[in-house]
Amino acid sequence: MQVEPFEILGWARWLCLIGCFIGAAWLDHNFRRIPNSYWLAWAKPAIFLWILELLVVEADWTVWGSAAAAVALASTAVIGRPTLADFRSGNPVDVAVIIWYVFGAAGVIGGAMIHGSTNTPMDIIVGTADPMAKLWWASVSVLVQVWLFDVMWRMRLLHGGADAKALMLVAILIPTWATIAPIVQGESWGRLGVHIPPAFALLIWGSLAFLTIPIIFTIWNAAKGNITSATDMRLAWHSTRMSLDKVADAHVWLLDEVIEKADGTTAVHTRIRAPARTPSDEKLQAQIAALKELGVEVGWVTYKWPLLAILLPAILPLIIWGDPFALLLAPLLG
Repeated sequence: MQVEPFEILGWARWLCLIGCFIGAAWLDHNFRRIPNSYWLAWAKPAIFLWILELLVVEADWTVWGSAAAAVALASTAVIGRPTLADFRSGNPVDVAVIIWYVFGAAGVIGGAMIHGSTNTPMDIIVGTADPMAKLWWASVSVLVQVWLFDVMWRMRLLHGGADAKALMLVAILIPTWATIAPIVQGESWGRLGVHIPPAFALLIWGSLAFLTIPIIFTIWNAAKGNITSATDMRLAWHSTRMSLDKVADAHVWLLDEVIEKADGTTAVHTRIRAPARTPSDEKLQAQIAALKELGVEVGWVTYKWPLLAILLPAILPLIIWGDPFALLLAPLLG
């Protein structure tokens, strides 16, 4: 059986995505940070696979330039933005980056003049766009995705830089569904002219996976006997009980705290939500010590869920079903 180039590229991309996210989740869990060198290392195979795809489809210079623009914009999250002063300094790396930026801008502008004026997104939806125009629009869509993830990071819609960088990498690694069509393809998949970009599809699947956490926590706490009152029910869907001796080394927020009542006595108060700011190690140790003075050995905690931990299992439905909206639209499309 002959294997098509796109099929090889597709499976290579899946393996790259899974390997990258497993390593990122491990680093985030153990060290609470992911160095930029990690993203630079995984960007190399991602860009290489995109180059191979563009070579296979014989993309024109505007597509190459637009792809370069997307990679250039993503690189600013890791290596920063070059300036004219850097260019004047004559450093070969800075000069190369500036030229890279110029080529990327030329690809976007040139593509808009060559392809954008005669092939609109609506032409792509109805299936009348030229193949090269579709490639150019696909490269531009990656540029837009990278920009959106950067904006979401700046606006704190994505709370960690690692989350934004991970999604940028997905956008570059899997720019379209051309090489990675889902395993289960209903009739609606072929009928739809366009699909949600894979990076945003992964984010949506991750959001759906996040919605299962309250169910899992409620069942877990019920099985552990942590639900003994109505107050516990308000906590059981998003938190659990943990020994105070383990709290300092765990990736959690401690919800229990000691407060002074109006009559001067002290009591244990349990927050429903996590604190707005993570307390310092010194404050956390003082909080634990105060609870232990009142004889408390086990407290309510809520886990600090990094987005990467949610996106990792979301890769599975992405591989199986692809675009979640294609499933929702299936009944409407017959």
